[in-house]
Amino acid sequence: MSAAIRGGARAIVLSDRHSTAELAPIPSLLLTAAIHHHLVREKTRTQVGLVVEAGDVREVHHVALLLGYGAAAVNPYLVFESAEDLARREMYVDVAPEKAIANVAKAFNKGVLKVMSKMGVSTVASYTGAQIFECIGLCADVVDTYFTGTSSRLGGLTLDQLAEEIRARHLNAYPSNGIPLAHRDLLGGGEYQWRREGEQHLFDPETVFRLQHSTQTGDYAAFKKYSALVNDNSRRIMTLRSLMRFAGDRQPIDLDEVEPATEIVKRFSTGR
Repeated sequence: MSAAIRGGARAIVLSDRHSTAELAPIPSLLLTAAIHHHLVREKTRTQVGLVVEAGDVREVHHVALLLGYGAAAVNPYLVFESAEDLARREMYVDVAPEKAIANVAKAFNKGVLKVMSKMGVSTVASYTGAQIFECIGLCADVVDTYFTGTSSRLGGLTLDQLAEEIRARHLNAYPSNGIPLAHRDLLGGGEYQWRREGEQHLFDPETVFRLQHSTQTGDYAAFKKYSALVNDNSRRIMTLRSLMRFAGDRQPIDLDEVEPATEIVKRFSTGR
C-alpha cells in the first residue's frame, strides 16, 4: 500500500468481494482502522482516500463507524444487492429495483447526518477519521494497535478471539461438510428481535410470559420467578453489571446502619 501511494495512487479500495471458502473476510472496521492508523504512522494519510466496499455493512451505525475511522466513502454492496433482489421478487417492497437501491442509499445518508448532528459535527470532512467513539468489548492491545487513541475503559476480546468469531461465521456460509442449510438461506441473527436460533436477549419469551402472567393474576410468586430470570446475571450475562463481581470477602453491613431513602431524597434538587 505504501508503495502504491509512492507510485501515485490517490484512492485505495478496501473490498471483501472476493472472499472464498478458504479466505474469510477481515471485518471492514478492523481493516479500515488498521490501514488508517498505519498511514498515519507512515505520515502519508493525507495523500490517499480510502473507499470501503464491504458486505458486513448493514446499518447506519456501521457506516458511521467506518467514516469515523478514516473511510472517505462506503459501498455496502451486499445491502444494495439484497434490496435489489427483494424488489425484483416483490418481497416486502413494492418499488422498482433501482428505486429500492436509491432508498437504501438515502436512508444511510440521512442516518449518518443524524449521527453527525447529534455529535455537533457539521461536515463529513470534520467527521471522517475523528474517532468520536468509545470502545466496549475489545482488549487494550487490540484498541491500542488498530484503534489507536480510542477511549476504552473496559477490556474484552483479543485478536485470536475475534479470529475465532470470524471463523465461526464463515463456517455458516461455507459448512465444513459442504452441505448448506436446507431450511433457510440466511440465519435470522436475532440482534434486535428475539429469534429461537439467534442471540440471547434479557427479555425473551420466558421472561415476558412470567411478567405478563404475574401482573395479570397478581401472583407475587410468579413475579419472583420473572425477577429471578432477569437478575440471574451469573447465568444470563446480558448487561455490563453481569460481567462484574464484588472482590474480597467483606460481609454486608446491617441495614440499620444504612441511611433510609426518605432521608436521602431530601438532599435531591427539585428544581425550585
